[in-house]
Amino acid sequence: MSLQEPTQDNLNIIINDMAERLQVVNRSLMDPDDYDLNKYEEIKSLHDIVEMKGQLSVSEIQAFVQELGQYRK
Repeated sequence: MSLQEPTQDNLNIIINDMAERLQVVNRSLMDPDDYDLNKYEEIKSLHDIVEMKGQLSVSEIQAFVQELGQYRK
């Protein structure tokens, strides 16, 4: 499956995967419908970094969640 295309389905997959990897407890913060599809490339870049790093520290998780917050509608 390719996540290169900026579609709502791909955005849903990316946001849900990041919620799992970042161990977000409050899933309402990671509702894919709250994110701007126009910022798909930026969100995809964050996803790629999280995917590459694997294990993240608490401070890294907080930083990623904070960065994602900038791309909410």
